[in-house]
Amino acid sequence: MSVQTSRNFTRRPTSGEQLVMKFETDAFAMTSDHILTDERPGLSGSTSDAELQLNRGRHSDKSPATGRPSDGIRLLSCETCGERFQKQCLLMRHLRTHTGEKPYACETCSKRFSRQDSLLVHMRTHTGEKPYACETCGKSFRQHSTLSAHMRTHTGEKPYSCDICGKTFNAQSTMLCHMKAHMGEKPYSCEMCGKSNTSHFNLLVHMRTHTGEKPYSCELCGKSFSQHSTLLVHMRTHTGEKPYSCEMCGKSFSLHCTLNDLTVHMRSHTGEKPYSCKTCGKSFSRQSNLLVHMRRHTGEKPYSCETCGKKFGQHSVWKRHLRTHSGVKMYSCDICGRGFSMQGNLSVHIRTHTGEKPYCCKMCGKSFSLQCNLLRHIKTHAGQKLYSC
Repeated sequence: MSVQTSRNFTRRPTSGEQLVMKFETDAFAMTSDHILTDERPGLSGSTSDAELQLNRGRHSDKSPATGRPSDGIRLLSCETCGERFQKQCLLMRHLRTHTGEKPYACETCSKRFSRQDSLLVHMRTHTGEKPYACETCGKSFRQHSTLSAHMRTHTGEKPYSCDICGKTFNAQSTMLCHMKAHMGEKPYSCEMCGKSNTSHFNLLVHMRTHTGEKPYSCELCGKSFSQHSTLLVHMRTHTGEKPYSCEMCGKSFSLHCTLNDLTVHMRSHTGEKPYSCKTCGKSFSRQSNLLVHMRRHTGEKPYSCETCGKKFGQHSVWKRHLRTHSGVKMYSCDICGRGFSMQGNLSVHIRTHTGEKPYCCKMCGKSFSLQCNLLRHIKTHAGQKLYSC
């Protein structure tokens, strides 16, 4: 005979020293057979209330979800994966990871979530609310977990390490994304070009290269960027902030781990050149320099002038060339006011005022303000005739 208890919990003693439990609510109905067997000899037939209490204590002495004693609280099990929970609300929330149910919808953009707390965090993207502030620099965040990860940028703590290469990270999500690069796992593909990405976030950023979307704008100059991190780096051009310093020479940098940054600068001290040309074996400290060098072998010149049709292998050289057509002279001499389209030409011009001659002949000691003049002079020592009839 079944015994009806409070909260719609039905227990029915059966033979074979087993207890079948059924848990029901108005919002959700779940039937699950949880076998609680009393292994003491000499017990048979119906399970008494005293035996039920004993079984409850034996099989629920610790909660797998928390690792703490459950104090006799009956645990509810997930039929799919077997994980057990002390409360019905925790079990129901867990079940959504299997069913994909997302009952909480954002009233602003209709995006749905499986958890109410996830919806509350998402709502802050619309309201702009950032209740968690860093006590060191004042930066605010929408989530406490993001603040915790940010604090490690001040302390230098990187508690998450890659099991394959040993690289450490201050956020677990960054480490997991890095691990996918080792395994070759790129589950997020672009529908427009087919490029695969290791994370959904990287895919969203990549999509902006197709759409041209640049949602992050500088309040000082109006320049827009596709990534928030790029905007933060750009802001340092206005503030002059250079938070990363070289321990060997003290030089400061606005960036730590991208182009023209501290990481690349350190190679000028160590002599490290990790990027090698497969054609001629020449090594470079920057990957960008290797790519430019490879064009000497391939003959590729991807940058073309629309005015005169001249092509270039480097983006910086192409940009300088464009100024010869536009007449823009961005660099001016502080002494005489003369303008130049290229910074290198300004540097050479300044020497006419200072008298500086940095290029010295090792054979006779004569100095020159231009390297090309030094090279021409060296040929006079070699007996070469510079000009022939």
